Amino acid sequence: MKYRKIMKDLREDNDLTQSEVADILGTSQTMYARYERGANELPIRHMIELCRLYKVSADYFLGMDDED
Repeated sequence: MKYRKIMKDLREDNDLTQSEVADILGTSQTMYARYERGANELPIRHMIELCRLYKVSADYFLGMDDED
């Protein structure tokens, strides 16, 4: 899914580690890594928090604002 790449790119562009983002979300680094890999679905509450953190819209985060 496209959002996993966007999630990783946003984290890296903001010079954050998986552990730092996991702390912000109140989860473990292991679980956050599973979200980025797609082993677990990202809960909507975490998606909302990530959109706020990175100051992006949900459409952008989900890759829905592209004209593919």
